Order: sequence, then C-alpha cells, then structure tokens
Amino acid sequence: MFKKKPSIKTLSPLRSSDRRKITDQIIAEYHLEVPTNDPVDGDVNETATNAATGGVGALRNSLLPDGSLSAKFSTTAGPELKTVVGTVYVGSHPGEEQRILWFRLDERIYPTVYTLWKHPRIVPLLHTPDIVLCKMHGGADLMTPGLARGPPFPPRASKGATVAVASLEKPSVPSVVGICEIDVNALSRVQGVKGHAVRSLHWDGDEIWAWSQGGKVGGPAPDGIEGWETDIEDTGAGESSDGLPKEIEDMRLSQSDDKQPADKTEDADSTAITRHNRNSFVDGEDAIPFEEVGKQRKEFTTKEVDNVFHRAFCFSMHQSRHANPENIRHGIDFPVPQSLFISNYILPFLPIFDKEDEDSLQLKKTSWKAAKKFIKSLEKEHLLKSKDRNGGETVIQEVNFEDPAIMTFIPYALPKRGATGADSGGGDSGKPITSGTSAHDDTIGQTLKKITLLKPKEKLAPIFAAANSNLKTLYLPAEVRPIITAYIESENLVSEANKRLVNLNPVLANTVFDGQSSMDREVLAKGSVPRDALIDRILQSCAPYWAILRNDEARESAKPKAGSAPTVKILLETRSGNKTVTKVSGVEAFFINPQSLADELQKACASSTSVNQLVGSSPKVPIMEILIQGPQKDIVTKALEKRGVHRTWIEVMDKTKGKKR
Repeated sequence: MFKKKPSIKTLSPLRSSDRRKITDQIIAEYHLEVPTNDPVDGDVNETATNAATGGVGALRNSLLPDGSLSAKFSTTAGPELKTVVGTVYVGSHPGEEQRILWFRLDERIYPTVYTLWKHPRIVPLLHTPDIVLCKMHGGADLMTPGLARGPPFPPRASKGATVAVASLEKPSVPSVVGICEIDVNALSRVQGVKGHAVRSLHWDGDEIWAWSQGGKVGGPAPDGIEGWETDIEDTGAGESSDGLPKEIEDMRLSQSDDKQPADKTEDADSTAITRHNRNSFVDGEDAIPFEEVGKQRKEFTTKEVDNVFHRAFCFSMHQSRHANPENIRHGIDFPVPQSLFISNYILPFLPIFDKEDEDSLQLKKTSWKAAKKFIKSLEKEHLLKSKDRNGGETVIQEVNFEDPAIMTFIPYALPKRGATGADSGGGDSGKPITSGTSAHDDTIGQTLKKITLLKPKEKLAPIFAAANSNLKTLYLPAEVRPIITAYIESENLVSEANKRLVNLNPVLANTVFDGQSSMDREVLAKGSVPRDALIDRILQSCAPYWAILRNDEARESAKPKAGSAPTVKILLETRSGNKTVTKVSGVEAFFINPQSLADELQKACASSTSVNQLVGSSPKVPIMEILIQGPQKDIVTKALEKRGVHRTWIEVMDKTKGKKR
C-alpha cells in the first residue's frame, strides 16, 4: 500500500486524553495483557490499584511514547489507484529516531515494523520462503501455497486478523504487516490450495518505513528478536528438518538410497505427488515450482562478481577485435560514454542464464558500485584510456586491443537470444544491445528526491556568523530559518510592540534591503519588517543549488549543481504538414539512459524512435533528444514516472495546438 510515498499533512502533538484512547483501543484490539505487580505490604487494595495503574501507564508509553505526534495522510492503492486516507502516529523510543509506529485505516489501527520489533507476539507471526518475501516487499500479496512452517499455524491467524510475516532466513524478525484473507489457523495443508492468504499493507522498505522528520533512511531490521522465538517453537510441528514447510519438503525429488533393497518398488500412480508446473505464491507474480522453493543457491562473492564483469569486458573487446580485424578501432566509435559502454559492451556479455544470475550479476554488487570506478580500474590495468568530462561523465577514449588479456581471451557460453538472461541485459550471443532489444534498465522502479540547496553570499556573513555557520556550506531552506532567528535574537531586534516584527539594524538595512524597489524603500522608512518577509528575502539573496538523490543516496554524497533544478522536456510538434512527433530531452539528470528509454518507448508506442544530440547542447556535456513518431505524451509520462520522475518535474509544450487555418 505504501510503495508510493503518501501525502502526510502537518504533524501535531497528541493530547494525553487522545493518546490514552488510542492505546486503550490498541490494548483491546490486540488483547494485550496489562503487567501488574504483586502487593508486598500496606493496604492491599490501594497497593494493587496503584500497581495496576502503573502497569497500564507503562504499557501505554511503550506502545505510543509520551510526546507522540499524529497527522492525516492520503495515498492511492490497488490497480484502480483508489484513494486511501488515514492517520499516522509518530513517536520515538528512548535514544532512537522518530518513526511512524502505528497507522489507522477504516477505524482499525495497525502496527508498523518498528512497533513489532519492540513488542514481540503482539500479532500472530507467519513465515514464508525468502524468495516469496522479496516479492511481498514489492507490494504483492501472500498466496496460500507460500505459507511455511505449518500447519499448524498460530491460533490467532483467523480471517480479518492483523498478522506479521517473516522470512525463513530471519524467522524471528517480522518484515511485513498484513491482514488474513482466510482462516489460516484452520488450514490442514497448503499444497494445492489456491487463493490469497495475507493481504500486504506495510513492509520494511516501503515509504512508511522510510519516513523520518530528519530525512534519515529507515532503520535497519535486527538480526533476531528474542520474544518472537516462542511463536516459532510453538508453530514448528509442520516443519521439516531444514525449516521448510513439510508439504514442500515432501515434494522434493527423491533419489535411490543404497541402504534400501534394490527390488523395493512402489506404484507410481499411487505415490506420485501431483505437481503443477507453476503455482502462485504471491499475487501477480510468476510462481516457483514447489520442488524449487527449498533449492539452495550459492551466492556470488563480491570478488567473483568483479571477476565476471572484468571477463565480460575482455570478451566484448576480444569479439570486436576478431569481428573487425582490419579496422584500427575494431568497429567501436570512440569516444564511448560510460552509459553506452556498460549497456553495449558489458551487459550483453554477462553469463546471465536465469533470474538468480540477473539478481546477482549487477554493477552495484561489485566492489566498484558505479560505472566510473569500474572504468578507472580497467584504466589502471592499462586496458583502456578514459577522460572525465565537465558534467562528471567518464568517456572511453581508446582500448588497448593488444593487451594479452584481450588477445588470448577464451570465450565462454552465453545465453541464446530469447533466453532468460537475454532480455535482462545479458547474453544475446554477445551482440551489443540496439534498438529492438532491451538492456537491463536499473532505473525502472528507482526513487528520486529533488532537493533545493542555498549557498549564502558574502554580504550575509554577519548573519550566519551569529550562529557559527559556514558560508561555504550548502543549506536546506529549513536550515536557514533557525540561523536567521539566532541572529535576530542575538542582536535583540524583535520589536517590543509587535513580536512578529523585526527592527532593522545597519547590517540588515545594507545587505538585505538595497532600496531599489518600492517595497525596500517602504521597509527602510518604517525601520521594521515582518519576520517571515525578512526570512524570505534572505532566502532569495542566497545562490540556489540543486541535487537529485537516487534511492537511498544520502544528501552528503550528492554533488549539488548551481542554478535551478532541471526538468524533463516533452515537446509535441508537427512535421511535414500533419505528422506529429514527440521529442523528449533532459532525462540524463534523472539517471535515465536515453537509449534504454527510447527502446522501451519504441515497443510501448509501436512506433519508430531515434536518439540524437539536442541542438544547441554542449559537445563536452551533450544532452540527448529522443524522437518518437506520433503524439506520445501520455506514454512517455508513464515511462518517466516508472523511473521515479514526478509529474511536476515534467514540462510539456504542445506546438500542435492553437494554429488557425
């Protein structure tokens, strides 16, 4: 439900009476036991009453700490994007960051994973294989065959009950919060049973989990939680020796045992387990065959992934060398941008044969993490030469085709065209990705956050010095406000007649208000200005910078650029009389490869596309323009939104309208 960032209104403090009502509702809904202390001496009735009162207060404070906040929110959910409204309750446990601890939907209150990590056994805990849980982290529902460690299942897991779901790898750490769609506790088997078991509401990794007033990323899940272990032991009757559901364990293919008599046979028709080729563990996903759920796969180490990428480079250059022996550049048009280098000369040569290979063999799982560092490592080995352009992009200028690593390279098998890896950017018989084939596009599903930063000018030095702030630092607008307030208070500039007015001193009069506009002259004549107007004027006096943060990227790691934040431009215009074309430019700032986007749009629009340098853009930092035949504004917008680009960041200009004949 919270895969998309909800719109949360301004937080307000919870009144004590409201907090008591909310916590009492939680205690009643989840049947929580109130801790009490046995009376030792004195009046028994009075002592027992005080103990019970103290136990309720402690429980209330642990569920919703003192000083908690609340706010209304709205979001969309489901395939029809139905509007959902509710309330979030924000609080912080001692020594921890403020997080959303509870959320209310349709008069019911649900815990987030932060609450479940603090309160073991508050809801029934179900389990599912890790591969299924990964799908649930994308918002998928849990289907009945995906249930593990049962039957029997927890008695409280009845239809409509709030439940938590954990993986088999971390069985004591709840990861998903959902609602039972069926009476899970009444299931006698899960093999062959169809339908939804749990409807997902929230999981660690969604936008509710990631929310923070300070802009910090969501809190990591613990490795284990002691209080949940009891539930695991109590519901372990249906497990196999390695923690898999008994039904799934029984479906493994058995082999002959040397200790069994050779003449022992069974009737295949009476003992064979009916197996479906595919079955749904999660809603909307291609399921895994039952016999493969327990399959253990060796994970690639970072060093092994590095080696695979290095060999992919050598393979691609070796093939180019032999395919074009007479050409001095062996068919490669230098300089090659880093994005094109990865998509055309690395990804097609990765040995990706299945989904597991695709998940493991990614650039972000190498020791380099980024294309630029990968290219620099190849340059250190004298395999190529590169150059950094002004925009920060690295281009490959030449390759040392005479290096022994390339000349003596022995090719390995790649998946054939149409195989699993080919559509994901690997294989395709080592052919570079061109229009009509699709590379692995890691920008699909990315989350982007655009931030505006301000750099104070030298004339504002006295104001920032009052708060010991550095002029060379870039600040968020919200961070500048307390600095200005500190200066006002240090100079005693607050008007005694009206606390909302600030008296001007020589610094403010000379640096902020220059007297050129009528408003400035009026303020200087009065000798005072409203506090908000002063703050807005100082913010306008700062130099603007922008940065776009991708996924979980921290603000500190970004490299802000001067000026206003960019937008993606969509231009519709008419050619050859009545033919409409759609032009898209400016996607590079949002980490989108123009060629990959053009390939997708070619299929989505069923139209021809081309990618060329935008007229007027700098040759050193070229901006590419995608041209699509036909009016394709809506399809382009959806493709951009799928890559994290918000609609407000898209600028549409339609030149086909408004012409009269």
